[in-house]
Amino acid sequence: MANHHDSPSLLLLPPPPSPADHAALNAAYKPSIKAAIAKLKDQGPHLDDRGSVLFVGIASPILALAGPEPHYSSLSWPAAQSVLAHVYGIVAIVCAQLSVPSEMRAGPDSVDVRVVFIDHDLSKPLAGDSRPTIHANNTVIVDLPTFAATYHPWKQIFHVNSEQGYQLFSSYIKIYERIQTLRQDQLVVVESGLSLTKNSLPSTQSKTYPVVCLGGTFDHLHAGHKLLLTAAAILLKVPEDPGTPPARFVIGVTGDELLKRKKYAELVQSWDLRVANVIEFLASILQLSKSGWTDPDVIKKDNKVVARYRDGAIEIHCVVLRDAFGPTTTEEEMDVLVVSGETRSGGDAVNARRRELGWHDLEIFEVDVLDAEDSADGPTQTKKDFATKISSTAIRERKAEARK
Repeated sequence: MANHHDSPSLLLLPPPPSPADHAALNAAYKPSIKAAIAKLKDQGPHLDDRGSVLFVGIASPILALAGPEPHYSSLSWPAAQSVLAHVYGIVAIVCAQLSVPSEMRAGPDSVDVRVVFIDHDLSKPLAGDSRPTIHANNTVIVDLPTFAATYHPWKQIFHVNSEQGYQLFSSYIKIYERIQTLRQDQLVVVESGLSLTKNSLPSTQSKTYPVVCLGGTFDHLHAGHKLLLTAAAILLKVPEDPGTPPARFVIGVTGDELLKRKKYAELVQSWDLRVANVIEFLASILQLSKSGWTDPDVIKKDNKVVARYRDGAIEIHCVVLRDAFGPTTTEEEMDVLVVSGETRSGGDAVNARRRELGWHDLEIFEVDVLDAEDSADGPTQTKKDFATKISSTAIRERKAEARK
């Protein structure tokens, strides 16, 4: 994403409604998301397998001060991951309705959608003189000036046709135009949804942690994977002092040997490619540079790939997963294991094994499943059926059918 031709696009969304349940989020966000994806689809295929990349930036006062230090913040993880799950569910539904592949590197006609939070309160004026400035804090979520200063350049910027949408766009563009000169055709107004409630996220705050762990195949990285990785990443406690150890995100990526018996195994991506996709996707959330889109520093050694973001403040350790436990039973110093509904029982098994080793339990955080309501198949479809349709197996099946 180094030049303007390959640059991603941005959809700026105002704060989620409260309560941020599926029906409210669907009404508020689906029209805008569908309009942006449809416009990218209509622009025609790309020249490579990457397709279009669309960042969906949700601006909301998601962070709260959590200590005496001005930049020490906390967030409500249950509320944040719930919004992520609903929004990625909407993305998956929209892409299915428009026949647009949404996983990473899905072909020239695909739209790779990535959801990020932007800490911004529309009811408060921007501090200072609206300069693009990096204000780091102890979480992975950044404020509007930092987002403008580090997420650039954009191919197009979509903004919502509503009072809040224009207010957000006005604040953002005032900062962003100091970085990139935009043509009028790069600024696109999209349909707004319906939001009738007061916009705020619940104030119950969650801890963040120095070491977070999860595991998965991450084959043909899709909406479910993006949700899991993002929800886990926002649990990281990012050190502010350069002299302290980095936050570590340990990711077990299933080894090639364990996937040989999968359906359509010939279409399973290699371990190296799956890891590369994880590292690139996480750069969407974790990397901060005034230069804009930059790759993290990556070191490969002994079946492990380490990627460093934010000048080494965050490290991603991708290791080969050869069994159900992975690094959780070979590394004692971990804090959190993030699981999905499908892998909930695995968290209990991990802690049972750690107790046998005389180690402390990991705190288990479970990410919601993608919601299937208002899907292309109608309201009778179950979440399980919907999850099956966006699984890596289903993606491989579609690719196999396309080859015939």
